[in-house]
Amino acid sequence: MEQNIANAERKPGKTVFLLPALLALSLIVADQLAKAWIVGNVPENTIASRYMGDFLWIVHMRNLGIAFSIGDSISHLLRLALFIILPLCFLSAAVVFSVVSKTLTLFQRYAISIIIGGGVGNLIDRIFRPEGVVDFVSFSLFGIFGLERFPTFNIADMSITIGAALLILSGFLMDKKEGVDE
Repeated sequence: MEQNIANAERKPGKTVFLLPALLALSLIVADQLAKAWIVGNVPENTIASRYMGDFLWIVHMRNLGIAFSIGDSISHLLRLALFIILPLCFLSAAVVFSVVSKTLTLFQRYAISIIIGGGVGNLIDRIFRPEGVVDFVSFSLFGIFGLERFPTFNIADMSITIGAALLILSGFLMDKKEGVDE
């Protein structure tokens, strides 16, 4: 009986993998539905609506690069390698690591799944939307850092940023003994 309890504690249950996977899938679906709505209802390079005065805009922008339009003007072949193949390798490694790792906490699995959901959302755009990733959220920075508006982003971008922040935070919150092999 004691041995069964010990084995149960060592073997993670299916929900440890299923719920983070469902979270990633939910983020992918939400991102793609939002982008499809924007593409179908908002002309490109226009503001669909403004909220809280001029603070928040829902817009339709396209981005061939990555964050802050970095790489927008590089060659198609280099963009393919850097923005499709490399992220695909990274996301595949993240999925495998999340499944096989015995050291990840549940919190870290969720953080990784949030990153995976966002990464896949943008990867879908890069593969199936040759005119660029659809971005649609823009908010005012009121001149902070010399910028009137923060660069336009989407649900996938938010997911990657939040997941990465949570993963970094987990490193500070983890018990120091958890990461040390005995």
